[in-house]
Amino acid sequence: MKHFRQWLCILAGIFPLAHPAMAENVRLAQNLAPISGLAIIAKQKGFFEKEGLDVAVSNFTSGRQALETVLGGGADFATTAEAPVTAAAFANQKIAFLARMEYSDLKTLSVAGANIGKLSDLKGKRIGFSAGTGSEVYTHALLKKAGLSGQDVTLINLRPQDFIAAAASGSIDAYNTWEPHVTNGLKALPGAKLLDTRGIYSETFNIVTTQDYLRQNEKTAAAFLKALLEAEKWQAANREEAITLVARAVDLKRADLAEIWGDYVFELTLDQRSLTILRDHAQWRIDTGNAAGGAKTLPDFNKLIFAAPLKAIAPERVKIPVTQ
Repeated sequence: MKHFRQWLCILAGIFPLAHPAMAENVRLAQNLAPISGLAIIAKQKGFFEKEGLDVAVSNFTSGRQALETVLGGGADFATTAEAPVTAAAFANQKIAFLARMEYSDLKTLSVAGANIGKLSDLKGKRIGFSAGTGSEVYTHALLKKAGLSGQDVTLINLRPQDFIAAAASGSIDAYNTWEPHVTNGLKALPGAKLLDTRGIYSETFNIVTTQDYLRQNEKTAAAFLKALLEAEKWQAANREEAITLVARAVDLKRADLAEIWGDYVFELTLDQRSLTILRDHAQWRIDTGNAAGGAKTLPDFNKLIFAAPLKAIAPERVKIPVTQ
């Protein structure tokens, strides 16, 4: 037995055991917020690694910045809302929309002393929003619902992370954005309150890459989506741990995130909601003159939605007819 072991060691030196395949390097530009929950979970729980991917994450405060990073060659995938997607579509940028992974309503926070109790009270107020994001579209939908126009209010363009400081200094009376900036405002601004704006505008959060990257890395894209699908299933089965994990990642108090966790609908899919929101948002750009080049017709999103990677791992999640 001793000599046999010696021979095994000698053979192992001559014929070394094959090492596992090296993980593929992938770069993710991510909006660091609960809306990126599936990507955060996939990274933290090792689901990317399980699919053979070594994912380096760059964090941003908006999906617009994340998508711009991908378009500029600084990352391979972006987590982003529909607003940057439609902007890229009108600009004829060759993006590849791979899947929706979340949707949730945007919200309005009013500061103490602003005397805003209902939507019509927004008239004459200074309202913070973030241009070029879903916040801008939501703002216009909100004003329309209130029977107001942009001329009835003062709109102030701010980064999401600057809303609380602007409200605290008295520079704005209210702001329109996504979580966790609303919950953070409620905690930081004494007397601040949330307006009832449920159902006015739901923002989607999606996975987008470029067509050039996808053309050369379709299997990588499928593996990336498979990790997100595993993250979706894990968070559904481990709600409390998921809240703890995401809260820590986005630097939000766990109790605060637990209060709003039900606002986030996590589902990796290509469905009618995804397509409808893209088209509605694109129509808003046309109606308000926010479409590049003064475009008057909707982009053909069938040329921008690429279903093959999702079909490869979960064909039942592709619920709309697509050509790519």
